[in-house]
Amino acid sequence: MTTPRSWLATAQDSPFGVHNLPYGVFTAADRPGRRRIGVRIGDFVLDAGAAARAAGSPSVLLDAETLNPLLGAGRPVWTEVRAELTRWLTDESYRDAVSPLLVPLAEVELHLPFEVADYVDFYSSEHHATNLGRIFRPGVEPLTPNWKHLPIGYHGRAGTVVVSGTPVVRPQGQRKAPAEAVPSFGPTRRLDIEAEVGFVVGAPSALGTPVTLDDFRTHVFGVCLVNDWSARDIQAWEYVPLGPFLGKSFATSLSPWIVPLDALEHARVSPPARDVEPLPYLDDRGGEPWGLDLALEVGLNGHTISRPPFASMYWTAAQQLAHMTANGASLRTGDLFASGTVSGPEREARGALIELTWNGEEPLKLPDGTTRTFLEDGDEVTITATAPGPDGSLVGFGEVVGRVTP
Repeated sequence: MTTPRSWLATAQDSPFGVHNLPYGVFTAADRPGRRRIGVRIGDFVLDAGAAARAAGSPSVLLDAETLNPLLGAGRPVWTEVRAELTRWLTDESYRDAVSPLLVPLAEVELHLPFEVADYVDFYSSEHHATNLGRIFRPGVEPLTPNWKHLPIGYHGRAGTVVVSGTPVVRPQGQRKAPAEAVPSFGPTRRLDIEAEVGFVVGAPSALGTPVTLDDFRTHVFGVCLVNDWSARDIQAWEYVPLGPFLGKSFATSLSPWIVPLDALEHARVSPPARDVEPLPYLDDRGGEPWGLDLALEVGLNGHTISRPPFASMYWTAAQQLAHMTANGASLRTGDLFASGTVSGPEREARGALIELTWNGEEPLKLPDGTTRTFLEDGDEVTITATAPGPDGSLVGFGEVVGRVTP
């Protein structure tokens, strides 16, 4: 089936054409105090609520100030709304009514697109987990015995999820270097990034009812980019025996655009071959493949430092969701779960500085002549991604950006 073409000429070959239509929330100069749901098309943002009214289909969901009501409406409504948006942007009969409601992207301010309910972060790249195992446990098996039996994760702090562009204040906490007799308190000396992919839950689930692999599409609305910042020295001192706490909970940056799951049909691939038999609730070999062929790119101060491939992730988002609810934990509208650091087999595909610099032992050389082991104040990190779309097109995710402040 050929994707319809938009009457908006600048969207024809854009990674933000009608085959994508990601959702966000924006404000603009004409109504600066009113947040509105926007849909990106080319280099414009369509005021979705106003477009619905102009097209004769007013929508309470699209007139909201956050995506949460739409997220909670469920997949049949998501499909219907996406079809309506596509019709308004491709059918010439709507052009006169809808075109005045396109706002140039450069003239809007983008906000956190949904209210985050709960946040879970996983650890699902075999390459990343193996590298960290070699760094911290040299000479022994790098993966822990449980790693290939379940998607390892932890619960984060939803209140510190921030939209792209929000400054990231260098966190303070207890630190203790191996040569120090006692810990000290102060700003992290090893501030790091984690290039990740996030999944946004729409339809909730009942407490006590696990979500199966087959129900992934029922509950997950869309996909975004995540930078889950990490204070490695604070984390190293505090994480034994319970795991991430203050070293992770200070900030998680989110891209402002949520790409609908339906826009990624051409990006779906089988995950890497597993060499350990999964338990039945995680066994996806006979069902839909939910690996995704996303090409990430990580930039530091304008220089590309890494290109992590998401298709290499050992555990898929469907398996993560199934494991996250296997004990009967319920889903809420607005839940966010992230993949964990995305890393590939080559050095240039590693998604965190701790890997790129091998825990600071191999400083990263930037094209401007400077070097980095971990982030310095003033550094700006940008993560972008694309995925294959229909007819040879690309699906764009926009970017997640964060600048470190003292």
